[in-house]
Amino acid sequence: MKGSNKIYNTAVEATLEVIGGKWKPVILFHLTFGKKRNSELKSLIPAITQKMLSQQLRELQEEGIILRISYNQVPPKVEYELTDYGWSLKEILHLMCRWGDSHIERKYEGRATVLANPQLKDLHDINEKPT
Repeated sequence: MKGSNKIYNTAVEATLEVIGGKWKPVILFHLTFGKKRNSELKSLIPAITQKMLSQQLRELQEEGIILRISYNQVPPKVEYELTDYGWSLKEILHLMCRWGDSHIERKYEGRATVLANPQLKDLHDINEKPT
């Protein structure tokens, strides 16, 4: 926006402008466990349509949060991974997951199921990239 300043009521708005919505945080959460192919993300998030997944991946790439790695081979292979900038979201995403677990237990008292529920490491390991 050349010539005008962007105004936010709070910095939370700036965060949500980049990672807000139903699917972006879920996609990013899965990428905190390592590179994923489109088909892997689709199987981890079965409710998302292919069109929406492609759109969300493209938007995250444009923001510099994820990297699209295209391998020059037959058949074509594409993987997605977090950039260094994207890795800075790991703590937020894992804390959201922990809060969600607590909320589900509080609200549903064992009558709800979380399909993708990886064991999260201790908080002191939260900023480390997978090896």
